[in-house]
Order: sequence, then structure tokens, then C-alpha cells
Amino acid sequence: MKYQISKKPDGLEVKVAGIEGKEEQLLAAFKECQEGRCSCPTQEYQKLGSLLVEQTAGKISLRLKSKEGTQFNQGEIERCLEHTQAQIKSKKCT
Repeated sequence: MKYQISKKPDGLEVKVAGIEGKEEQLLAAFKECQEGRCSCPTQEYQKLGSLLVEQTAGKISLRLKSKEGTQFNQGEIERCLEHTQAQIKSKKCT
């Protein structure tokens, strides 16, 4: 899994590629975050106002909008993506 994070005025945009065969697992993990059940080892979720998830051929785009008066720490979002990737790898091995 490869990802690119871009800053936006009201949050971040994350483009995830290299996900062949893992699309459904990643979408399920991101849906948990949309529903407030995020398992990432960070407090960045407290800053999340909304999360838009879009899937296109072999890629997933995430649009994270922060709550008013807050800004995401990009390093913490990277930690969350790494955590999600590790979870998917461990599920595949079990």
C-alpha cells in the first residue's frame, strides 16, 4: 500500500494506491472510522469533522475534514495509515 497526503484548507486529502486484493478490507477499515469506531493509536480522530471515502480502479481517496478550530497532525495520520495497513496484513495471515 502506498499513500500520498496533501494538505487542504479544511483538512487533508489522502490518496491510497497499490491496494490490489485489499480493497474490501481497506474500505471496511475506513468505514469503521467514518462510523466512529476508529482503532488507530492516535488522538487525531477527535479532530475529525467528516470523512469522505471514494474508490476508483485500484485506488481509494480519503477526504478528511477537520472540526472547526483544529488541524490534523500529518505525522499522526501517517501512523494511522500504517496501523491500518498492519491490521490488514495480520488479518490475512490468520
